[in-house]
Amino acid sequence: MEHPLDARSARSEARYSMLALWTRSFKKLCRNPLSASGVVIVALLLICALAAPWIATHDPLAQDLTRVLASPSSAHWFGTDEYGRDIFSRIVYGSRVTLYIIFLVTVIVGPVGLLIGTMSGYFGGWVDSVFMRITDIFISFPSLVLALAFVAALGPGLEHAVIAIALTAWPPVARLARAETMTFRKSDYVVAAKLQGASAARILFHYIAIMCLPSLIVRLTMNMATVILTAAALGFLGLGAQPPLPEWGAMISTGRSYMLESWWLVAFPGAAIMLVSLAFNLLGDGLRDLLDPRTE
Repeated sequence: MEHPLDARSARSEARYSMLALWTRSFKKLCRNPLSASGVVIVALLLICALAAPWIATHDPLAQDLTRVLASPSSAHWFGTDEYGRDIFSRIVYGSRVTLYIIFLVTVIVGPVGLLIGTMSGYFGGWVDSVFMRITDIFISFPSLVLALAFVAALGPGLEHAVIAIALTAWPPVARLARAETMTFRKSDYVVAAKLQGASAARILFHYIAIMCLPSLIVRLTMNMATVILTAAALGFLGLGAQPPLPEWGAMISTGRSYMLESWWLVAFPGAAIMLVSLAFNLLGDGLRDLLDPRTE
């Protein structure tokens, strides 16, 4: 019988090894200046979202008609909009909306794409034909056009925009999972599991899906930039987050009428969209180099 102290020591050693592995991975990720800049910007986005009440200098919904279209100053760092609302505070709180969309879309797209792709690649035959033909139908339409169609059917709103973006974002993930599964399904460890009597579900979830995760993590990370742009486009068209919610695309839409004389209304939300999208692309490139064994 194992002594309790030995078990506790083994758990402590396992935790230490895992911490050391994460530390080495983080150092390798930050070794590339571009990947490091992506990590910094994403970390700042998370900090802004979590500490928005302390970072924002004003209430993002509070109107001050005496300060309408005020230019950037010490009182309002990014100026004010047509209702006198502080743009800096609205951008800070808008980071919450952005992360909310990214999180929900990823939670939906990741499992759905992984499940469809692994089942299609593992079983083949009519299962592969049915799933891939459905995938081809979704991919044949531009993602933004398809998202607009879904939102038009569901109605405007943040939750409906999330559903529409998720419905257009899963096909590339499914195709990637299928390609990875077709590579792994004839591997020695999968054949050995079959010989031992493992069920198809156990092979899919305990052997193949785990091996597909590194590629899917990279794909989902790089998809986040597309998700941000699509959400901003829907907000710009009035089909995403509804006023007075501080969403970056909606802020650009309301500010375009005043952009010639009040450039800050569109410049700062547009810069936020550009920087965050670029950051997720750079982070995805860094994760690809980190998780790809061929780069060792």
